[in-house]
Amino acid sequence: MYLRKIQRRNKDGSVVRYLQLAHNRRVGGTTQAEVLVNFGREDRLDVDGLRRLVASINRYLGEEDEVAASLGAEEAGPLTVEFSRPLGASWLLDGLWKLLGIDTALASRIDGRKFRTDVERTIFALVANRAIAPASKLAAAEWATRDQVIPGLDALAEQHAYRAMDLLVAADVHAAVQEAVFFSAAHLLNLEVDLVFFDTTSTYFERDTADDPDGESSSLRQYGHSKDHRKDLPQIVIGLAVTREGIPVRCWTWPGGTNDQTVITEVKDGLRDWRLGRVVTVCDTGFSSEANQSYLRRAGGHYITGIKMREGSHRADQALARQGRYQEVRDNLRVKEVRLDGDEGRRFIICHNPTEAERDAARREDQLTAIREELTRIKTAREADATKAKAKAAKTGKRPTAPSDAPHRKAECALRDHPALGRWLKQHPTTGRLSIDTAKVAAEARLDGKYLLATSDPDLSAEDIALGYKNLLEAERAFRTLKSTLDLRPVYHRLDERIRAHVLLCWLALLLIRVAERRTQQSWPKIAAELGRIHQVTLSGPAGSLQQTTRLTDTQTKLFTDCGVPLPPKMSSLKTAE
Repeated sequence: MYLRKIQRRNKDGSVVRYLQLAHNRRVGGTTQAEVLVNFGREDRLDVDGLRRLVASINRYLGEEDEVAASLGAEEAGPLTVEFSRPLGASWLLDGLWKLLGIDTALASRIDGRKFRTDVERTIFALVANRAIAPASKLAAAEWATRDQVIPGLDALAEQHAYRAMDLLVAADVHAAVQEAVFFSAAHLLNLEVDLVFFDTTSTYFERDTADDPDGESSSLRQYGHSKDHRKDLPQIVIGLAVTREGIPVRCWTWPGGTNDQTVITEVKDGLRDWRLGRVVTVCDTGFSSEANQSYLRRAGGHYITGIKMREGSHRADQALARQGRYQEVRDNLRVKEVRLDGDEGRRFIICHNPTEAERDAARREDQLTAIREELTRIKTAREADATKAKAKAAKTGKRPTAPSDAPHRKAECALRDHPALGRWLKQHPTTGRLSIDTAKVAAEARLDGKYLLATSDPDLSAEDIALGYKNLLEAERAFRTLKSTLDLRPVYHRLDERIRAHVLLCWLALLLIRVAERRTQQSWPKIAAELGRIHQVTLSGPAGSLQQTTRLTDTQTKLFTDCGVPLPPKMSSLKTAE
């Protein structure tokens, strides 16, 4: 390793010299110089200090030779490892952050006033924390300062993190930040936004009481239907729209008591303002009311939605009664399109999965077998008690008395109220005895492996409609990632603005990791684990200090290359002693 000097001649004839840190490596049988660090103009540098520092590096690497000695190695002294922090995962995320234009999108939307801290870098640090090691904002500030290298940010204070969150949510009025970020990413990734998949979820707070809806601090934390099965805790409802590739488009935050049927109008209006062009909104049965379907058709829009089949839907009964042949779409999917009288604006698609039908039948038979065994046990126990009562009466010479039926009725009530088994039972109106509802079993058997879709689009084929609806799983997968990988829940923030900012940070983290997964064809936990082995080591000595990146493996190099992110520098931040 040595100091390399290059020069450039100006138009006036003067010569300007520049210094570089370089080392020689053999490529194809020839020796080539590889530049590690560009220092700048020679006349503005401490050349002697740089020579001593290079000598220290060579001594540390065991590459000391006569040339190094002549540069002052005897004065340089040894180098000491000050500390080492992971770099790889944050470097990849930062590369994607800039590649997608998120930094410029934020700069164009966030208040342009000057602050002592870099707001964009602070927001990136919080996003990287959600993706790599999710923690509270206090812990995230310490993590970004001591435990992880954040490119372009030396340290992060807790108050700066909260200030950046406030600026982020203030700039996202009418989803301005999300719009700028998504269109920047969509342009780069050439995303298809003809199908938008929408779904909702809920996430809870670790507190005992809900907020006052008219309170000053927060009105979001309310009780409602919990999809996390935590009805004892207040929550918020989160909506998420994604593309067919699973790239998040936009997110929404509503109070915890919000009903799914009431949010479609806001979602439709919000996406319409983005002028995405011809969009088909795909949502599940929770949003399939007549009013919602009508609203989604406004301004030339269309929808694909699931139709509930097990709640006495008249349309579902009509569609299932229609005759026709199924069309094979995939190995485990058959479709049949039917049209209903008096409903010219909609098309109905019956989907049938033979494999799922077998599973439904087997699951139902297992439940019916369990019911028969329990009913037989109760009947046998009741008869045994009656026999014992008769035997006891015969032995004592008294009149037989009816044994207590309370234990058996209690067992019957438990069976009737069982969440999975109770649906197959009916109760006799006079005796109260339980029996299997054969009519219900026959009705359910007709639905094995089937689901019903409705669409207003006149052009999509039945196959595209069925496959498009199956891609709704991308929204559900996004929610799983938010809750598991990014630790969206539980939320500890108190103010509405901080709660919305927390959801936005998770949305940005989801965008980055989805792009990384799409480009590398690997899961984010696997990517983060592999890149977490890349460290930046800080070395110091009497001659100065430098930062060196550990050697990259072929696997790590491929991850950066697949994502289109440049490799971390081998050496950086060389500073001579003052």
